[in-house]
Amino acid sequence: MSTRPPVLYPLFAEIETLQGIGPRLAERLAAIDITRPRDLLFTLPHSGIDRRHVASIRAVQPPTVATVEVVVGRHRPPSRRNGPYRVEVEDAQTTFQLVYFNADPRYLGRLLPTGQRRVVSGKVELFDGVAQMAHPDHVLAPEEAGEIPPFEPVYPLTAGVSQKVMAKAAQAALERAPELEEWIDEPLRAREGWPRWRPALETAHAPLGLEEMAPHAPARQRLAYDEFFAHQLTLALARAGMRLGSGRPTVGDGRLAAKVLGSLEFSPTDAQERAVAEITADMAAGKRMMRLLQGDVGAGKTLVAVLAMCAAAEAGGQAVLMAPTEILARQHLDSIRPLIEAAGIVAEVLTGRDKGPERAAKLTALESGDIQILIGTHAVFQADVAFRDLRLAIIDEQHRFGVAQRMELGAKGEAVDVLVMTATPIPRSLALSQYGDLDLSVLDEKPPGRTPVVTRLVSTGRLDEVVEHLRKAIAEGKQAYWVCPLVEESEATDLIAAEERFRHLRMRLGEGRVALVHGQMPLAEKDAAMARFVAGDVPLLVATTVIEVGVNVPNASIMVIERAESFGLAQLHQLRGRVGRGAARSTCLLMYRGPLGETARRRLETLRETEDGFRIAEEDLALRGAGDLIGTAQSGLPRFRIGDLERQTALMAMAQSDARRLLADDPTLESDRGRAARVLLWLLDQDRAIRMIAVG
Repeated sequence: MSTRPPVLYPLFAEIETLQGIGPRLAERLAAIDITRPRDLLFTLPHSGIDRRHVASIRAVQPPTVATVEVVVGRHRPPSRRNGPYRVEVEDAQTTFQLVYFNADPRYLGRLLPTGQRRVVSGKVELFDGVAQMAHPDHVLAPEEAGEIPPFEPVYPLTAGVSQKVMAKAAQAALERAPELEEWIDEPLRAREGWPRWRPALETAHAPLGLEEMAPHAPARQRLAYDEFFAHQLTLALARAGMRLGSGRPTVGDGRLAAKVLGSLEFSPTDAQERAVAEITADMAAGKRMMRLLQGDVGAGKTLVAVLAMCAAAEAGGQAVLMAPTEILARQHLDSIRPLIEAAGIVAEVLTGRDKGPERAAKLTALESGDIQILIGTHAVFQADVAFRDLRLAIIDEQHRFGVAQRMELGAKGEAVDVLVMTATPIPRSLALSQYGDLDLSVLDEKPPGRTPVVTRLVSTGRLDEVVEHLRKAIAEGKQAYWVCPLVEESEATDLIAAEERFRHLRMRLGEGRVALVHGQMPLAEKDAAMARFVAGDVPLLVATTVIEVGVNVPNASIMVIERAESFGLAQLHQLRGRVGRGAARSTCLLMYRGPLGETARRRLETLRETEDGFRIAEEDLALRGAGDLIGTAQSGLPRFRIGDLERQTALMAMAQSDARRLLADDPTLESDRGRAARVLLWLLDQDRAIRMIAVG
C-alpha cells in the first residue's frame, strides 16, 4: 500500500467539498492549519460551555452562562443614538434584561414577541446591580429548545470564523469519517478502556462535560495514543532502516581502555561505567547500535565517548566524532588527546579549513587506517573522505542533526554503530518523541571535584556595579563571559545589542581586554576571537548565544547573562555550564529587567536553586511546553494536534514499546494489524514512513 488507501480519499479532499464551506471560509480556516476535512477531525474543542436548563437565573452566580425559559415583556428601544436596546424578560423567579447594540428593532420584534415564551441562553452579568444578558447566543421557541446542546464544545477560532460555523464544519467532516480497521493491539485497547477510532472522534467533538475533554478521558487518550503510535512507528521504521543488513560485532579486548583508565587521576562515576557497559554491549551485538548518550553539563560524556572509541580501535577499526562547529571539533581533540596518548591511539581533526597537501595527507592516513579517531565537522560527509574500517560514529550536540543525517553518516562504513551525545538534559517524553529511534543511556551524576556555580539574580539597574566587579576580577587574572540578550528572536537585532554592549564594555575596561563573537561573523574571525579568549589573551568575551554549546575554558569563572528573563531555562543552564570547569569558585549573574512576570520569576528562581539539569528540563517543559523547549526551528519535534507531551509521557513510552513490538513481529506491516497501522500512517500524514517500508 504505497498510495493512499481509497477509504481515506473523502478526508483528504479539498476543504471546500464540505457543505457550507466556500472559498472565503476556506481561506480563513487555512490560517489555523485546516485545509482538508481530516484537519477538522483532529481540531478538537479546547473547552466547553454548560448550557443545561435552569429554572431561574437566580440559580447561577454571575458572570456565567445560563439557559432559561422566559416570558418576553416590554421592548425599550435606545433613548440615544448607539445606545442599548433592552427587552425585559421574566423567568420562574425573577426579571432581567436582554441587551442588544446596533440591532434592527423589526428583527428583534420578530425574534422576541411580547407575551410569548422563549428559551434564551447566554452570559448573565450584573450591570449597576441589574442582571442582564447581552446578545444571547441562542433564542428559540420552547419546542425548538432541544437544538441547544446541554454542553456546547468551544473550538479554537480564527478571525471571521464563529463557533457555530466551526461546529458545523466539524460535524460535516465527522460524517465523512469511515469505520477503520483497528490498529491498536486489542488487549491494550480493552485494558485501557478506549473506544474505537470513529466513536472516539464522535465523543471528542460532542463531549457531555468537561470530564470528557480532559487529557485522561478515554476518547481523548485514545486519539492522543494514535498520534504518538504513528510517530513512534515512523521512528521505529527509520531505526529498522538504519539497522538493515544487521550489524557487525565490534568486540574490544579492553587493553586500550585499561591504559586510558590507568592514566586518570580519578575513577569513573557509576553512571559512566553503566553507560560504557551499555554501549560496548551494543557494539559487540550483531545489530547496529543506535544509542543516545544524554548527560548534564559536566557529567563526563567525553570519557564515555573515548572508552567507546577504544573498543572500536581494539577491534582493529576506526571511530569518527562529529561536532557542529570547527571550534568544538578542535576542542574535542584537545580534550581527547591527553586521554588517548597513554593508549597510543592516533587522533586527528578534519574541518573545512583543511586544504591542499595537508588535507590530502590526512585523507591518505585515514584510508590506510593510521588515523584511528577522526574528529570533524560536516566536512567528514564529503565524498572523498574514506575510512579503512569505520566501526563507530559519534554525533555531538544532537539537535543539529536529524534522523536523515544519522542515516547519511552511518553509510560511511559497513553497518556503522551510531552514538549520539547531547548535553541538553531532555525530559523523558521529549527524549522519546525526538529520539525514539535510539536507545537511551543517561549520565545522571557528576564526577567529583567540579565546583558548584554560585548563581545570583541582579537587576539591570545595577549594571555599573556589575561592570566594576568585573574590572576587579579581571585585574586578579580571572576570565568572564558576557552573554547579550535575545532580541525578538532576530539575528540582526541580537547583533546590534551585542555590538553596543561590546563598545560600552571596551570603553569601560580598556581596548584589547574585550573580544566579541556572534553568529553573523565570518568563521575565521569568530575562531580567531575565540582562540584569543581560550588562550587567555583576552579576559572578557562578549557573545550572543553562539557560545551556548561546548566551549571549554577552565579559567573562565564568571558568566554574566544580560536580560536573562528573555532566555529559556535549558538555554540558561547550558550557558551557566560554560563556567565552573576549573578549580576556581565560579559565579553566574542573571541580569533581569524588572518587573518580572510570574513565569520569568519562576524560571530564574529555579536556576538559582538547582544545578540539576534534569530537574531544570522538567520545569522548563512545564513552563514553556514542548515545542519551545529545544527551540522549535531546530528541534525536529513533531507537532501533535491532540497528544500533550507534557501530560502524557506514559502514553508516549507505551507507544514506543508497542511500535517496536509490532515491527519486530511484522517488519513489513503485512498482517491485519500491520495493514491497519499503514492506514493510520496515511491518516496522520506520516507517508514518509510508508516510503521507508517500500524502500526496505
